[in-house]
Amino acid sequence: MSAFATTFADAFSLLATFDQRAMEIVALSLRVSGAAVVLGTLIGLPLGACLAIGRFPGKHALSVLINGLMGAPSVVVGVVVYLFLSRSGPLGEWGLLYTPGAMVAAQTLLVVPLMAAIARQVVEDTWQRYAEELRAMRFSWWQSVTTLLYDCRHSLMVAVLAGLGRAMSEVGAVMIVGGNIDHATRVMTTAIALETSKGDLPLAIALGLVLIAVILALNAVAFAVRGWAMRRYG
Repeated sequence: MSAFATTFADAFSLLATFDQRAMEIVALSLRVSGAAVVLGTLIGLPLGACLAIGRFPGKHALSVLINGLMGAPSVVVGVVVYLFLSRSGPLGEWGLLYTPGAMVAAQTLLVVPLMAAIARQVVEDTWQRYAEELRAMRFSWWQSVTTLLYDCRHSLMVAVLAGLGRAMSEVGAVMIVGGNIDHATRVMTTAIALETSKGDLPLAIALGLVLIAVILALNAVAFAVRGWAMRRYG
């Protein structure tokens, strides 16, 4: 058997036997990214809805900023979070640097602009259809936001899943603020980078296969949810 085939066979063996080290890394990745997406949802979706229907000075500048931050380099976000959480930073006394909490903070900053931008577009399209009705019913600004978020909930699932995909595939920021510490802050992306550099290709490939499977599953769910919503609600 060639070295190439042997490496892949070893990788599949690690997955088939639920290798403890690999499962620990996968579990931490899911916890960190899941927490970041929950926070991103609570911040990003209302922010996007407010940008869609709000009228305030600087609205267009803020929309441009949000769209620009969608492509913010993850290493830059990592450096910013590092500066805030370092001992000399304003949040240094919290002791979060090189912990999963710091990784959650970095991933949250990465997913909020993406989720807010998608939510703004989705809610804005719906607002154009129902603006007159909501005004006639004397809905307040916040009531309009919450109503539209609920009405668009199926379409907004795409934003949530996109945020989860962004968080799961991120490596630069979590490497900087988490330190890639074994049994503490090592997630799939950072472990893949480290194990590849060490020459432990079976583990790197196994984690890569899990990561790809998760991303594909997220895209499949997003596609299915959107298709179901279109069929049911038109």
